Amino acid sequence: MKDVRSLVRENVLRFTPYSAARDSYKGSFPIYMDSNENPLDTGFNRYPDPRQTALKKRVSEIKGVSVDQMFIGNGSDEAIDLTYRIFCEPKVDNSIFLSPSYGMYLDSALLNEVEPRVVQLGPDYSLPVEKLLAAADEHSKLMFICSPNNPTGNAFAKDDVLRLVNEFNGIVIVDEAYIDYSSKESMLNYLDTYPNLMVMQTLSKAWGMAGLRLGLAFGSKEMMTIFASVKYPYNISSASIESALKLLDRNISKEVAETVNERTRMAKALEGVNGVEKVFPSDANFILFRCKDACKLFERLMGEDVIVRDRCSVPGCADCLRVTVGLRSENDVFLEIVRKFYGTFGTVGKGENASKTADDRIATVTRYTKETRISATVDLDGKMPVSINTGLHFFDHMLDQIAHHSGVSLQVKALGDLEVDEHHTMEDVAITLGEALYKALGDKKGLERYGFSLPMDDCSAMVLLDLGGRIDFEWDVNFTREYVGDVPTEMFRHFFKSLSESLHCNLHIVAKGENNHHLAEAVFKAFARSLRQAVRRDVNSDEIPTSKGQL
Repeated sequence: MKDVRSLVRENVLRFTPYSAARDSYKGSFPIYMDSNENPLDTGFNRYPDPRQTALKKRVSEIKGVSVDQMFIGNGSDEAIDLTYRIFCEPKVDNSIFLSPSYGMYLDSALLNEVEPRVVQLGPDYSLPVEKLLAAADEHSKLMFICSPNNPTGNAFAKDDVLRLVNEFNGIVIVDEAYIDYSSKESMLNYLDTYPNLMVMQTLSKAWGMAGLRLGLAFGSKEMMTIFASVKYPYNISSASIESALKLLDRNISKEVAETVNERTRMAKALEGVNGVEKVFPSDANFILFRCKDACKLFERLMGEDVIVRDRCSVPGCADCLRVTVGLRSENDVFLEIVRKFYGTFGTVGKGENASKTADDRIATVTRYTKETRISATVDLDGKMPVSINTGLHFFDHMLDQIAHHSGVSLQVKALGDLEVDEHHTMEDVAITLGEALYKALGDKKGLERYGFSLPMDDCSAMVLLDLGGRIDFEWDVNFTREYVGDVPTEMFRHFFKSLSESLHCNLHIVAKGENNHHLAEAVFKAFARSLRQAVRRDVNSDEIPTSKGQL
């Protein structure tokens, strides 16, 4: 394994990086008169921090890698391009990468006049270690390993990757753009052991910042110092830095878990479709699958406004499409189109006649109007992660109380005309959520049907619920304030009335109390406890919960 500096182009080693006057300033309250900026404060009139100090510090805390071992680029594509410019002499050196894999490795090689040496993955998409090493010669400077790989989705064994790092006399770049969705160990843990190892990650995928274009590269301090010297001085905008710092201040574990759960559900559903020949294992947020008439299916999906990736022309991916895991409602639309295309119907499972499972109590409903776009997914048996975002913070908190106290998983996403007022959003969420709950109830066999609640908190709240199918609504709750949080109190009655109508239920609500926040919370909690009891099901019973024999 060569010394890293011996692999760097001579002109790069001789290069003197751009230096601004501010680089040498050590004070605290400067008057900026060095960079010919507009002095009027627009929020973005000053050039951004060329070192991205605050952002690197936050990434360092999250990733456990020191700031001086890090490069932040304008997307991972900048890091890929700089890798070629730093290490590869045009028309002399070569780079090695896999096929099928991410296309920018090849594009950057061609743009930088570096010979690309492509090694085909094994028939099962396994890592061909011997072939990769055999492809190298004295002019091989770079080897790209995408793991989890795009578009195949599989992650490679750590020992195989480390063998390449040990035996290849160049820089091994492990692209971990999808590592957050994988159960495999990150190669970040080996940076201090292998000076020729470079690991790329991104904030575009699991962190949800694709529009900010922020790619991460990690390596030895010596390597990253070279990257910092050859990048453009202000490669990351102030807007991107500020936005990223806000978005990094959250825990994405639930979001990732939701995507992984949906990935599993989609894979099982695709396996049960006649016409889908192979669903490949995935450690990423997408699924590659081989199917009959793949091009025609692609056209059908596009015709119904579902955009997936056609990989049929990629070597090793004949008759394959790649689908990104979306929201549950979006995934359901995709799966329904695929089923209809192949004439396959039925529940999620291993075939058309799959037996009923707990998934029978899951339903998704979308509602698009001129004022709102609502998606609601419910799982009456509470096996999904909860995700709620309506744009109204107190409303989100109340819906979360329903999920928490009822044991019913809710995934609600709403985009509404809140610039007008809250009415349309809360009304349409109630309608969509009620329809999803009603749909999830199915044939109601074995259902408890009735629910009631006792006084709760420092307020008394009583909710009577009957899921028998008749609609009646009673409301006896008096609020003394116009708003609680960002929600008008008059909308609570309207929400539950709309919910009862779309759920086809009797719903009577009575509550008393002085604190308006607690009063609202008591109503939602009491409803949740009633719902918990009413949706309870005896899985061994085929009886309809009525003496009439029919609901």
